[in-house]
Amino acid sequence: MSKKIYQAIGLTFGLSWGLALVAKLCGVVFSGNMGFALAIVYMFMPALSVFILSKFVWKVKVSEWGIRWPKSKLFFVAWPIFIVIAAACIPVALMMPGVSYSPGMEGIIAKYMQVMPPEQVAQVQQQITGFGPWLILIIIFQSLVAGITVNAIAGFGEELMWRGFLVKELKKWGWIKMSVIIGFIWGLWHAPLIIQGHNYPQHPYIGVLMMIVWCILLTPYLIYFTLRTRSVITAAVMHGTLNASAGLGILWLVGGNDLLVGITGLAGFITLFIFDLGLIIYDKKSKIKADELLKDY
Repeated sequence: MSKKIYQAIGLTFGLSWGLALVAKLCGVVFSGNMGFALAIVYMFMPALSVFILSKFVWKVKVSEWGIRWPKSKLFFVAWPIFIVIAAACIPVALMMPGVSYSPGMEGIIAKYMQVMPPEQVAQVQQQITGFGPWLILIIIFQSLVAGITVNAIAGFGEELMWRGFLVKELKKWGWIKMSVIIGFIWGLWHAPLIIQGHNYPQHPYIGVLMMIVWCILLTPYLIYFTLRTRSVITAAVMHGTLNASAGLGILWLVGGNDLLVGITGLAGFITLFIFDLGLIIYDKKSKIKADELLKDY
């Protein structure tokens, strides 16, 4: 890997893990409102690193890393794709031991109780029961809107590094090998958040490994649609929509644990792997192949 890559990864991990260490020493944890705000700041450390290095070390324009409007209608396939995958996790999760269908959505409420104050959980429960059969449409609509607005801004804080800078710098490796490398680095970068209970509150240390595997499985989609649309903004919107819709995969489930259910659990891994295979087959049959797009990205 190039000197640029080591500089970018070193600065990103230094700023991000340094922030997590300072927060830990100050007694701040990644939960509640303070934790949410801290996690948002954490998400911007990769982009901040690219900005700093581009301007003061590499002397290049930041726009070189894919900051341009999407140039393909495939953007409209990329935008909702993680909503589809999150929903597809539900039937897979129902095959897991101890997992069952929950029309009252007790499972999602129980998970909210692990990370939210009781008064906020009560508000969420009231909203969920009040929406009735319209809930699924509301979730999809909110996920799409949040994914392309506020969540996309936060997602860009990560994607400028992972699917912007690194995709361009690692293009000689090809789409699949690059996805494994970037996915591993991206997953490991999350370690301080995971250890503090993010995504895997019941298994924070095993969760670090789970997060690495999950990020590897996610990365082919993010890179593929970044290449097809020639824009890292697409990855930011996909990332934002994923964060907004992740809860959909556990909405009507009860039982299991954070290692099994949801898009971040084993059910999600199986679902993502199947979709990965489908995407790879589609790419092989397509006239416009990802590896060809990498050559002039």
